[in-house]
Amino acid sequence: MPVAIVTDSTASLSPADAVRDGIEVVPLQVVIGADTFTEGLDVTPAMIARALTALVPVSTSRPSPERFLDVYERLAAEGATSVVSVHLSSRISGTFESALLAAKQAPVPVTVVDSTQVGIATGFAACHAARARDRGEDAASVAGSARRAGEASTTLLYVDTLEHLRRGGRVGGAAALIGTALAVKPLLTITDGLVVPLERVRTSARAVARLQALALEHASGHANGVDVRVQHLANAGVAHAVAEHLAGVLGQGPIGVDEVGAVIGAHVGPGMVAVTITPRD
Repeated sequence: MPVAIVTDSTASLSPADAVRDGIEVVPLQVVIGADTFTEGLDVTPAMIARALTALVPVSTSRPSPERFLDVYERLAAEGATSVVSVHLSSRISGTFESALLAAKQAPVPVTVVDSTQVGIATGFAACHAARARDRGEDAASVAGSARRAGEASTTLLYVDTLEHLRRGGRVGGAAALIGTALAVKPLLTITDGLVVPLERVRTSARAVARLQALALEHASGHANGVDVRVQHLANAGVAHAVAEHLAGVLGQGPIGVDEVGAVIGAHVGPGMVAVTITPRD
């Protein structure tokens, strides 16, 4: 294991996918009311959806530098000669900063990559890094593969309301979309590592239709094809319908559907549906 790959729990990798690709996942934490939970261990998306619906305060916190250092030291002890650590946008979370601080004390060289993305787009970037490692590339090339994947990815989100993003300070320029017309449904994207407004659409049905159309535009024209994933929070029916529609038009087989993890769910709120498109190597 000359190059070890690390990411964080917001990357939305299932335990099976992480084990298959040899990726170490460092969890973030979620605070619901007065109770603290660890993502991927003792908190579920359903718990987040229920808490937000009941107006229970929900917040999130990054891993400490010490937590990352423990992981880097263990991987070095297991034989890694370098580490590539791939994380969600540094403009959305302090996770990247914690990894950087830990990297300075690690016993082996650690390259920390800002995916500039959130959710499964970060996961796809980590998987690109794993494939580069498996091809025998060095740490610099592995990190470059992850960085390119993140920069080339497109994340499109439909949210029922911007209130949860606003409360968490993650809304960025999308604050301009907050208005008095309750029927206006925002479509968002990630640009330069920030959540930004894309379009405003009247009614949920039209917003979902537009989400599908935009996803198909971004998925076309890639010579090697694309990886596509649909994510949601407490909106499985719509998410599966979106995935089936995209799969039917793209003709590339079933498209996976996942419920977002607790950390992302805490900021987007129930009803969210997202489509992520990442060009393949």
